[in-house]
Amino acid sequence: MKVLVAIAGIALILIILWDAFETIILPRRVTRRLRLTSLFYGSIWLVCSNMVRAMRNRKKRDKYLAMFGPISLLFLLMLWAVGLIFGYALLHWGLETKLNLPSETGNFATYLYISGETFFTLGYGDIVPQHSVGRLISVIEAANGFGLLAIVIGYLPVLYQAFSRREVNIALLDARAGSPSSAAEMLRRHGESKQLFDLDAVLHEWEHWSAELLESHLSYPVLCYFRSQHDNQSWLSSLTTILDTCALVMVGVGNTPTWQAKLTFAMARHAVVDLAQIFRAAPTSPKADNCRLMPGDLERMRELLATVDAHLKDGEEAATRLAELRSMYEPYVCALSEMLLMPLPPWIVQEKTIDNWKTSAWGRIQ
Repeated sequence: MKVLVAIAGIALILIILWDAFETIILPRRVTRRLRLTSLFYGSIWLVCSNMVRAMRNRKKRDKYLAMFGPISLLFLLMLWAVGLIFGYALLHWGLETKLNLPSETGNFATYLYISGETFFTLGYGDIVPQHSVGRLISVIEAANGFGLLAIVIGYLPVLYQAFSRREVNIALLDARAGSPSSAAEMLRRHGESKQLFDLDAVLHEWEHWSAELLESHLSYPVLCYFRSQHDNQSWLSSLTTILDTCALVMVGVGNTPTWQAKLTFAMARHAVVDLAQIFRAAPTSPKADNCRLMPGDLERMRELLATVDAHLKDGEEAATRLAELRSMYEPYVCALSEMLLMPLPPWIVQEKTIDNWKTSAWGRIQ
């Protein structure tokens, strides 16, 4: 029986160490379905998301969801630490490590105390192993404790730097595409300022942003739960706006070049599909109450863009082409939106909105 306990302790230690390696150190996505981190996030996100779905106040809901990413990360680190301490306690108990006690061996609570003291390198020295095997186990556990602390110290800055780089472009999109952002508004503002040619440079920058998003969020999926500073912005909403804009440009908007739009569309669509695969979010169609391109919206976009000399190509062929492009990414962004509770942007803003940069706690610019 004690041998089985020791084996269980070793197995728990190896599972946690391998999970920490895959989550923090391994610079690529892990396709294996059964993982401690995946089970942890899948279970707690299911509970938290179901709790906030009933909230009708969007700002309040977003406020609670914004805390999920950082708090869940701390709980994951705590889970690893507690699991390692428990695993080493099982190993000591199973091997009946000799101690400097009258009875020479302790109960499980005593071994748990020794394991916690060793892992956090407290060095009280009140209860210590007496034989070489127990001392070796304690040295290895202390090394694990130091190693986990070092990894966490290096991991958190990398994580928050990736988050910060992601948010810079999202903030820049505010003045170009409105709040919330939309493809029609982005094209209208560029057309109104006679800057349609500038779309080539803008989409080039977003191609690189999409590639960096793909690399960082596949390596560290927890970043997908980190929400933006404003409740009407998100990485998913911004990425969808860029995909919408590229789709319109590829269909034909004035004399805008389509080559860069194709490159950005390919990169952004790659990011969306791979992230949906990471979360196992099966492609879905937009719900009836969240249909993005309502009947008549396409014609209203044509009329809106025509006022700023950014004419959107008309005809059945253009409508069919737009539908084909939408079918390549909308099912995936809809699945991610439903799972992460991040609303998708409209194709065309139905009412007058105020950009985030025009607002403050003391009023807003009209």
